[in-house]
Amino acid sequence: MATSRCESHSRRICQSRYFHADPALPSPGENLTLLPNQHPIIDVPGGKGCNQAIASQKLSLKSTNLEGIVSSSSSTGKVAFIGRIGSDDGASIIQKVLQEHGVDISHMKSVDNMSTGRGFVFLEAETGRVSAVVSGGSNMYGWDDFEHLSKGDSDALWNDLCSSSNSSGEIDNQTVHCLLLQREVKEFVNRKLAQEAKERGVIVLQDIGGEDREIDQEMMSLCDYIMPNLTELKRLVKSCTGQEINNIDLDAADVDNHEPIVQAARVLQDNGAKNVLVTLGERGSLLLQENGNVIYQPPSTFGEDEKIVDETGAGDCYRAGFAVALSECYDNKVDKNDLLDSEELKQCMKFASGAGALACLKEGAVPSIPTREEVKAFLKKSYKTEEAMKIPSGGGLLRNEEFPYMFGSRLNSMKDRPELWEKPVDNVREWVKRQGTVKGLGCVDFNYPQHFHSWTSKEAKAALEEVGLKAGAVCLRYPSKFARGAMNHPDEELRREAIEMTKEAAKVAKELGCNEVVVWSAYDGYDYAFQVDYKEKWDQLVEAFRECCDAHPDIKWSLEYKPTDENTRFFTVPSTGAAILLVKEINRPNMGLTLDVGHMLMSGENPGQSIAMAGDKLFGIQLNDGYTRLAAEDGMMFGSIHPAMALEIMYQLQQNDFSGHFYFDTFPQRSDPVKEAEYNIEHAKKFYNAAKLMKESELKRIMSEHDAIGALKAVNDALKSVY
Repeated sequence: MATSRCESHSRRICQSRYFHADPALPSPGENLTLLPNQHPIIDVPGGKGCNQAIASQKLSLKSTNLEGIVSSSSSTGKVAFIGRIGSDDGASIIQKVLQEHGVDISHMKSVDNMSTGRGFVFLEAETGRVSAVVSGGSNMYGWDDFEHLSKGDSDALWNDLCSSSNSSGEIDNQTVHCLLLQREVKEFVNRKLAQEAKERGVIVLQDIGGEDREIDQEMMSLCDYIMPNLTELKRLVKSCTGQEINNIDLDAADVDNHEPIVQAARVLQDNGAKNVLVTLGERGSLLLQENGNVIYQPPSTFGEDEKIVDETGAGDCYRAGFAVALSECYDNKVDKNDLLDSEELKQCMKFASGAGALACLKEGAVPSIPTREEVKAFLKKSYKTEEAMKIPSGGGLLRNEEFPYMFGSRLNSMKDRPELWEKPVDNVREWVKRQGTVKGLGCVDFNYPQHFHSWTSKEAKAALEEVGLKAGAVCLRYPSKFARGAMNHPDEELRREAIEMTKEAAKVAKELGCNEVVVWSAYDGYDYAFQVDYKEKWDQLVEAFRECCDAHPDIKWSLEYKPTDENTRFFTVPSTGAAILLVKEINRPNMGLTLDVGHMLMSGENPGQSIAMAGDKLFGIQLNDGYTRLAAEDGMMFGSIHPAMALEIMYQLQQNDFSGHFYFDTFPQRSDPVKEAEYNIEHAKKFYNAAKLMKESELKRIMSEHDAIGALKAVNDALKSVY
């Protein structure tokens, strides 16, 4: 198929026939009966080609743009279909459904004396799982004319695709963005189309679904993206190596361990593949880029009222969604030769994940294909639900539904005012118990390795469960042996030790049940002019963080910068602006920032502006306040000194659609740490709700006019609900 704005496809045309099996799919040698009181056979249009063509068209039509992908064009995608149909009733069924969905079928040919391809799909009612037997028919065996297509005829076909994709009727290769292939046509068909596409700079995506056959290095190298599921990945690796991959246990891969999948994907890259996108079903998807970068996309989360009915078209919708999003990303590039960055690719995978998930909620491949707007709405709900599942709302002082975030508070503060606690507060276990009495607290952020000298992560998790808390994040606190630097220590062995310690923190986070690691080093910096090579120290941090991100793509890594400290007068990363530059150079979707209000004040920054600059790279926020004296980090209660600033912090977090948790990095010392934490929670909620109630239209007017008096009045009015 070809398209003006989105994708090009070569696809099998197939009519699907459903059989409802009870209660499970048959094992070898087993006979099962169909479900009673239902039609034993249901004829529906489908097949990979039909499904992906319609999905591409429905996902391309838009009234608004993809989240995170801003399109400069108001036109909609036009998908063209290249395929073969037979001379039977199935052919008319396929033609009709494609035309009804606006797919261009002018390049779909009918083959005399052949049946249209047909898939026999077995649906397991309880789980929605399916298996199928496919009769390829005309689309497998009706390509004789194509095998001996001359160069002139091939050029004419492509020119026709380009002109039909262009509203002006002129030939323009840029109107065809990508070619989406699968393996239910003969290999020479895919190869010829891929060769022609590459000559014209068109992106080639190869869905591995279809016939189980080898794929050679030449074909692999023609494809920009190879897209197998886990089973297909095993088959591909075996076909490339000629043997079972005994040293790679793909069955050991799980949500927390992607290394076997990455290893297998690298085997494909060693055999000519560029980018390998592996779909993992309910475990999400993983992309190994040509440059070695790993991007993991968690699965979309279903609501309690949503039940998986039929998985038949889920993979097709995922691949179509990825192709649509990919095409639109390139459509927005001024220079079409520019590569997409990791964040853009992750957005493509996220959109694809939503499309694939929604396809599971209805029976039948074509009827279950979602629209673009449905995917957008589902993703917004799904990922909010996912965060809510991981991060329980702070409760106890206001109703949970009024506040959507979890609260954490500095664990070390629980050793302050020991006379107010019934037992000696000389160990981490007792600090956790004490935090368990804080009303509204939801999580604990642990320091690593500081908090794990006397117990294991398993014991820590059990202690959290005893008091009704969860782990929010693991924060690096490097020991004093790294006084001359941690991940940029001048000694290579110590630098390596610090990097391994950092990666070990990710394992601890997973064992605790959280997915966030915050890196703050008290030592990565210098004190005097000419003491360090600034570029070398910067580059060492970039490479170290890349290694950590790639080792654990399911962990959200964030840098907590600080401008100065008694241990390090000048940090390698001394400001929000520098931190943003670092994250950009690291170029990993799971790398972001944690901003501390006190640190921003020490840097002379306005925290609201810094939060706005960080955008969706803001993974964590640490709330406190201070008097902003030189090099002083006061750790005062949130909003106690700068209430207007606290209000704007909450407003900007809402504008950013922040999805982390709120952590109070404060130093009560002379105050009751439990009551201090409760005060922070209560007032953070008040500031948040006050910001939420500010009139957006009035704020836009104030900002557009730079109206200082209007801004002060708006702040004063909002703060009336806080005090």
